Amino acid sequence: MANQSSSHPVLCASFNQDNSCFAIGTKDGFKIFDCDTGRLLYERVSFTRIWFILLVVGAFIIVEMLYRSSLLAIVGAGEQPALSPRRLCLLNTTSGTPLRELNFLTSILAVRVNRKRLIVVMLDQTYIYDVNSLEIKRIIDTVPNAQGLCAFSAHMDNPYMALPASTVKGSVLIYNVMDLQSHSEVVLQTFSCGSDFDSIICLASFSIHAHRSPLAAMTFSSNGMYIATASEQGTIIRVHLISEATKSYSFRRGTYTSTIFSLSFGPSADFPDILLASSSSGSVHIFSLDFDPNERKSNSFLGSIMPGAVSDALDPAHHLVFHHASAAGVRSDAVIRKIEKTSGASMSEPVALRATVSVITFSGYYQEYGLRINQMHEATWTLEHEFNLLTAIAEQTVN
Repeated sequence: MANQSSSHPVLCASFNQDNSCFAIGTKDGFKIFDCDTGRLLYERVSFTRIWFILLVVGAFIIVEMLYRSSLLAIVGAGEQPALSPRRLCLLNTTSGTPLRELNFLTSILAVRVNRKRLIVVMLDQTYIYDVNSLEIKRIIDTVPNAQGLCAFSAHMDNPYMALPASTVKGSVLIYNVMDLQSHSEVVLQTFSCGSDFDSIICLASFSIHAHRSPLAAMTFSSNGMYIATASEQGTIIRVHLISEATKSYSFRRGTYTSTIFSLSFGPSADFPDILLASSSSGSVHIFSLDFDPNERKSNSFLGSIMPGAVSDALDPAHHLVFHHASAAGVRSDAVIRKIEKTSGASMSEPVALRATVSVITFSGYYQEYGLRINQMHEATWTLEHEFNLLTAIAEQTVN
């Protein structure tokens, strides 16, 4: 989502679908970087005339990539008439040519894209387009969604989109964007108990636990089979199995309220390994789902989705915290890009899991950390790469 606060130089940031690249929007334009090398791949920071169109570059609040292709979806901040927040421009970054513009009556709050569908989120409507023809496939009337909250799976076997279904409860509406049917509506019933305490979700014959407070963040696993959610309270993070609309795991982030800025699953194509959350406290939280093969059947994520195994993983061993990853209150988006696991628990190989975690801070920095978790569930973090997104332009632009 976009951050239009004038106090931070980065207005928006997004990783592409396989986390190999990321894009940022600033007050002066937008840029695309390679995650592995930090190299600047593309930038637009000046006035450009294309055909009869004056493409004005100023502040951008949405910049979305389609993998590493030349297609880019951009939305301006509205500081200039040509950069209306009601206009979506699809840009070919190879030629610098606008491919198509889509104009709406209200401001665009979020854009998501995969190889088949383009999703455009407004306050109370969400548009689903065919990404090739730009034919409108469905217009969904939604509850007011001021934050533009939307999760979208890029996996074509499970092409799900998730939207808030309530403004007062942590409800999730899940659509299959290919067959355009509502897959499930997760409806919460409010209790008078404490904040973000367990509430009931009723879905057909399923009854599971979810958030009492409105949603603040959600994301799908890379295979589209699971969705993680956090509420505005930010104290509990839950993982649900989409096919059965069942809660598979529940994690306590902390006791005090904190805004969850981003959620990210590990990149496993099978079952997710770990779940990451960045928060307004400046900390990055790692929740282990299943990285110890010796415990796969008893305590693992796989075991947790079996009948009768729904549980709350509130044991501190399942929760690792990296403090002061960014300044408190500064938005940060973080993803888990790579994971390597070992099969044994020998003393010669004490590390059970290695991961690469990338963090974009809206103060203008990119950080890459090496995360190592041993057999005792103890974690160490190493800052392996860091650079300033704003000053890196002149140093890393390829002519």
